[in-house]
Amino acid sequence: MAALCLITLANVVVRYLTDESFAWTEEFSVFLLVLTTMAGAAAAALRDSHVRIEFLLVASDGRRRRGLALFGAVLSACFFLALAVLTGRMAWDDFRYAEISMGLGIPRWWYTGWVPVLSLVIAGRVLGFLRAMRRGQ
Repeated sequence: MAALCLITLANVVVRYLTDESFAWTEEFSVFLLVLTTMAGAAAAALRDSHVRIEFLLVASDGRRRRGLALFGAVLSACFFLALAVLTGRMAWDDFRYAEISMGLGIPRWWYTGWVPVLSLVIAGRVLGFLRAMRRGQ
């Protein structure tokens, strides 16, 4: 996060002083923002603190609360598995067609390849939580 802030600050200062922009800073900032978001989602999955409607969860009894938690975990796992498949296809296309980034001129799959990997990590954490919930832990 600190690197993201420093890179963005440098771009703003240079843009303000010279009316020019460093394209590589924007490119790298987007990559760091996606990486930070996925790391935050992985931490939220580990702690079972994803966004949800707490009103329905708190207003229900123990059995219904457990069922809602299981349902949410299943939906989260399905979402992140689908995200891994779709972004994996995108990263494969970037690799196969030798796409390069506009700012730095490096292969785009260096950026896009992290999203399916981290999506699988998050799905694994959600499935671990789901397994623990089914066992009653």
